[in-house]
Amino acid sequence: MARITLEDLDGLGEEAEGGGEDEEEEEEERGRLFAHWEAVAGTHRVSLPQDMAGPILQMTRHSQAPQPVPYVTLSQQEKCEGAAYEERQYPAGKWACVTKGEPMYEQSISMSFMKLMRYICKENSVGCYLGMTVPVLNEIHLTEEGTELEREVVTAYYLPGEFQQNPPVPADPDIHITERAPLRVITRVFYGMTTEETILREISLFWELLGSTDTVLRRTYVVAAYQNPSVPQRRNEIWFICRAE
Repeated sequence: MARITLEDLDGLGEEAEGGGEDEEEEEEERGRLFAHWEAVAGTHRVSLPQDMAGPILQMTRHSQAPQPVPYVTLSQQEKCEGAAYEERQYPAGKWACVTKGEPMYEQSISMSFMKLMRYICKENSVGCYLGMTVPVLNEIHLTEEGTELEREVVTAYYLPGEFQQNPPVPADPDIHITERAPLRVITRVFYGMTTEETILREISLFWELLGSTDTVLRRTYVVAAYQNPSVPQRRNEIWFICRAE
């Protein structure tokens, strides 16, 4: 039998202490991130459940390398300082989708994204982190008068390439894996917080830029989010959906 020396015991003690420090640091980071996201959630008029601390920590640690949703650029319209808008073709693919109809747009997207975060991080049939993709899509509809958003919003997360053929099953029954058809869109970038007011303004500005056309839908749009809600001046796009030819 191998003997355990005093040096070995000292080493075990150091490892245990180091492990404790790591756990303490992780707990501090978890608490700090949760407090930050809790404040952001408050601006969206939603409360942040305590069980979101784990997914927030995990997504923060993986935030440097989100996979882009694949697409092909068909054309660009230039403005003075860069591309004013762009036409793209997105292929068919599998998306995890949640539908919410809260009183405010930002409440719907926040609550849906929290569900998707849990699915991405661990609450799925493979029990592991799936990987983030961007953008996350929020499909919206205008009322018949065109002056307000309908309450129902579909929030969609594109499954990473390795899971496209065999998507992990969500633990949450509110999440549905959907095969979405190819999509041709005209897109324009804007920055900041997305609310019903800012979205309606961006749609109006985009129509002014495009002028009169019957090539795109008039009541269904997509708000594409590229950064998490904790980023103040985050990048978004408004998508006008081209009619099928």
